[in-house]
Amino acid sequence: MPEPEWRRIYGFRVVISAPSASPPPPPRPPRARLAGFAGVLFILAGLVTVGVALASQVHAPQPSASAAGTIGARGPALDPSAPVSVSIPAIGVSSDLLDLGLNPDGTMAVPSLTTSADEAAWYKYSATPGARGTSVIEGHVDTYEGPAVFFRLGALRPGEQIDVTLADGITAVFRVTGVREYRKSNFPASTIYGPTGYAALHLITCGGPFDYASGHYLSSTVVFATLASYRPARS
Repeated sequence: MPEPEWRRIYGFRVVISAPSASPPPPPRPPRARLAGFAGVLFILAGLVTVGVALASQVHAPQPSASAAGTIGARGPALDPSAPVSVSIPAIGVSSDLLDLGLNPDGTMAVPSLTTSADEAAWYKYSATPGARGTSVIEGHVDTYEGPAVFFRLGALRPGEQIDVTLADGITAVFRVTGVREYRKSNFPASTIYGPTGYAALHLITCGGPFDYASGHYLSSTVVFATLASYRPARS
């Protein structure tokens, strides 16, 4: 075997050895070559499928830092009356309201993903919207098929309007004061559900990154709003 030849490439000394005298491997039979080629195509097809699926996913808008605002402000208040529907023109939401309470394990019940993903729900153990205290309305952000009722909740900004129609015919008109995202592992329950001295409305949905291992979102998007005015019942 001849002596290796030393060269320098950009200041690094490298050695180039003479080709090995061992014979090349025998040619693979045609069937083996075809099987290998088919395997490569199968892998490429799988990668393309995954890429298309990821590219086609539509992600819900998340609250911007500039929309954090405040968690509330004092304003007028209405007599208690159960809510029947909610409308949020800025994000195209118009939904009848379910009234839900608690699950047997003490967690807040949520609308069915299979039958009520397009409906929001009032948490019936919170204040009625417009009455003094904290009223809570929740809804899903999406389903396995696509967007749900509160898909664009994170796009709301302070000053935008939320209308809640009540059973007595009055429409409570709320103004958004802030939109924030909270990690579920550090969720400020007392801030979201606790009492207030004014008519507060808090809208809640899932947000942040999706954890494929657990099948849940890691954060919650919360909209804070305060009663600004009302429209009387139609005679």
